[in-house]
Amino acid sequence: MARFSFNQATANNWALAELVDGCAAAGVGSVGLWRAPVLDHGLARAAKRVRDAGLSVSSLCRGGFFTAADWLDDNRRAIDEAATLGAPVLVLVVGGLGGRALDDARAHVATALDTLVPHARAAGVRLAVEPMHPMYCADRGVVSTLAAALDLAARYPSRDVGVVIDTYHVWWDEKVWSLIAEAGAADRIAGYQVADWVTPLPEGVLLGRALPGAGHIEIPRYTQAVTAAGYTGPIEVEVFNADLWTRPGPDILADTIAAYLSHVVPNE
Repeated sequence: MARFSFNQATANNWALAELVDGCAAAGVGSVGLWRAPVLDHGLARAAKRVRDAGLSVSSLCRGGFFTAADWLDDNRRAIDEAATLGAPVLVLVVGGLGGRALDDARAHVATALDTLVPHARAAGVRLAVEPMHPMYCADRGVVSTLAAALDLAARYPSRDVGVVIDTYHVWWDEKVWSLIAEAGAADRIAGYQVADWVTPLPEGVLLGRALPGAGHIEIPRYTQAVTAAGYTGPIEVEVFNADLWTRPGPDILADTIAAYLSHVVPNE
């Protein structure tokens, strides 16, 4: 349990204060937070609630979506919010095409990083590019591979820009094992998130993830790979699943912990 982090999205309807208290009561040491519920609760209040509960924030989701008209101001705010929460990492979901050709959209991501890195460095927040499964390329993430995310990050010091390895998004890539080793050797692994891939996918594919062990991904192998690559930080379980979200938060947390112990770190 030392590395376990409960991502807020896994219990999407659980109020922040109750989630924090529930995690503390269950012996969970860290949480991955999302901007909208944090701001609904109040940024300063949320930071104090987490701190007073003895928890740490493993990451803040999300920055990015560089296709939005206000992307620059919004991402600067996101960096400042992460700093206030004590989150060392701001996860970047870079956005889709946004009316651009694919090559132009990817070039815009690089330009956005150039613009944001100085602000993030000054705030003490590491930007983490999350490659998304290719099915999200048009609307959510034009960075589709771990290799592409590493190429973007390589232009900056590793303390400023890293990558997020999410099993749901990278499990299909035949080059993933060598890329994880490469990311570790370059000190680029800023976060590790797990969720399982189930078939058939639901109609709303965004909500098609499952708790570890319920699908097809060899998640323990990923845990071993990122650890062997030198990443010893938090392991976030982040599951978007509409059926899961209908359940009480404490039940979701209990099942998430059980899945983590059985199917993420079964040999520890």
